[in-house]
Amino acid sequence: MKIQDVMTNEVSYVAPNTSILEIARKMRDGDIGATPVVENERLAGMVTDRDIVVRVIAEGGDVRTKTARDAMSPGILYCYADDTVEAVLDNMGDQQIRRLPVVDRDKRLVGVVSLGDLAMSGKRKAAGEALQEISEPTH
Repeated sequence: MKIQDVMTNEVSYVAPNTSILEIARKMRDGDIGATPVVENERLAGMVTDRDIVVRVIAEGGDVRTKTARDAMSPGILYCYADDTVEAVLDNMGDQQIRRLPVVDRDKRLVGVVSLGDLAMSGKRKAAGEALQEISEPTH
């Protein structure tokens, strides 16, 4: 089974210059914990609720003037729409992440996949194993 078969297609995203306040409101209103950052039609990064706390609020930054670019995680983790569910589950466990943006081969955002999506795909045992890996403390 491919990721494109289980991913969420409707994805809300922001531009790199979107204010943290706007992102936080979007997260609240959409009940989401992360949003992709897209620039020139391509995935540029991700901003999580944790990124906002650690890279903006804890540093005393102004959420009205700080932007997605200021908070987004360094390095972009993603998967391709045509990757297998098994490969993505392994990667999520190895990288200790619960969700991944999904891109096409031109790196255009086409969806997001979460552990919940993968568990609903019939891969509950593998999703549980990935969650166990994700939940282990890093050393």
